[in-house]
Parts: sequence; structure tokens; C-alpha cells
Amino acid sequence: MKNSKEILPIFKNHIHIFIDSKHVKLNQTELKEFLDAKALQYNCPDFIESDPIQIPHLFSKKEDIEIAGFLTATIAWGNRKSIINNAKRMMVFMDHSPYDFVLNHQEQDLEALLPFVHRTFNGIDFITFIKGLQHVYKNHQGLENVFSKENGNQFLQMAIHHFKTVFFEIVHLQRTQKHVSDPLKNSAAKRINMYLRWMVRNDNTGVDFGIWKNISPSQLSCPLDVHSGNVARKLGLLTRKQNDAKALMELDLNLRKLDSKDPVKYDFALFGLGVFEGF
Repeated sequence: MKNSKEILPIFKNHIHIFIDSKHVKLNQTELKEFLDAKALQYNCPDFIESDPIQIPHLFSKKEDIEIAGFLTATIAWGNRKSIINNAKRMMVFMDHSPYDFVLNHQEQDLEALLPFVHRTFNGIDFITFIKGLQHVYKNHQGLENVFSKENGNQFLQMAIHHFKTVFFEIVHLQRTQKHVSDPLKNSAAKRINMYLRWMVRNDNTGVDFGIWKNISPSQLSCPLDVHSGNVARKLGLLTRKQNDAKALMELDLNLRKLDSKDPVKYDFALFGLGVFEGF
């Protein structure tokens, strides 16, 4: 075997895997136990040190946490060190007071953001996001309220779509819209779902914040990316090849079979297995 952790085809509802070069056959109960253990392993304060979630952890005020988290999640693609460094730069641009900056910035404060760039997210996008956030807080009672408006469903696709609609009610360039994914256009919306996990889950481990009370953890979707998608396929939780909205629905339904109240705790397991263990 080329890898110490490899997957053989699924036979009769069992998953055949190799862990530390040992052949292991798991049924659904054993798969749940395996993933529960991995979620517990990675869902701990040590996880924060190497993850972009460390940026909102710099703050204690609810609005600072949710704004810092939203902006960090927005640029959370590519090299993790680069994501963290550029998110820190964002906080510096806002004088480490994101909520105050969003509400009370002057035009010259926005002009200072123009040099910012993270991959395809540039200074113009940054300025637009600050204006969008100001609109959300001044006219729609804040981020939690907007995301909560369309959450009367088992899933949050409509809530994310509603947020994007409200967020871009301001004057903006069309290109900036690409930085907020829309599940209704078949996007897995990885970064928004990760952000919602940060804000909604509250399991007292100190990683996720749990500061939003109007959305249930049972409604959350797994942040589906290359790492979590590949691991999910190897574990028989996902068959669709593309990481799109249809794949996310398949993964969501399977994770809910393992834990209907907190399905997205398994994000820690899938991500940890993929990134840290090369599963």
C-alpha cells in the first residue's frame, strides 16, 4: 500500500480502511465511534493555534467576534499561513476595533484599505465589505439577525442566499459578489458554512464561539473543501465527485445519521484526518 491509511470498496454496509497499516472493517456504529474520537481529538484549544479561527478569538465583544470572523472566513482559501497573516492585516487596518470601524469609519479610512490584497480579494472588495457590513448593522440589526431571517428549515441554504441579497443591497461592483457564495447557484459555500459553524456551535471546548442563539447547530452544513471531501469519499460518506451544493447535501444527510443534533462536529474529524494525518 502506498499510504498507511487507504480505503477499499464498501462491501455490505462495511467500510474497509487501513489505519497504521492495519486492515480495519467498520460498520456504521464503528464509523461513528471512529469519527467521534477524531472530532474529540481535533476539537480542542490546540486547534486554534494553526487555524484562521484564531483571528476572531482575539476579541471578546460579540460584534467584534462576528465581524472579524466574517472577514477572516471570506479570505479563507489558499495557504493557511497566508490566510492568517492577511486576516491579521485586516484587523490592523481596522485599528483592532472591527465593529467601531464598520460603524464609524470615514472616507479616508476606507481609502487606506486600497493596498490590501489576498489572492483575488482586493482593496476595492475590502471597502465594499466594510460598507456592506455597515448596512447590515445599521439597517438590519446585525449579522445574526440577517442570517436568522430565513432559517426556518432543516438546512441554511436559504439563509445564506438571503444574507447575500441583503449584503449587496449597497452600491457595489459585480465582481465583488463572487466573494460571497450562493448555495442556490450550486455552491457548497465552504467559507460561509465554516463561519456559521464558528458562530453557532457551542460545545464548551473553546474552539467555536456559540454566540448566535437563533440558529440551531442541527441546521449547520459541513464546510466542504478538498480535504474534507476527499476524506468523506474514502469513508463512504460522499459519492459525488464535485464539491458542490449537491455533494454537500449528500454529506449533510450522512453526517446527520451519525449525529442529528450536532452533525458539523465531524468537520473537525474530516479536516483533521485530511490535513494533519494525510488520510
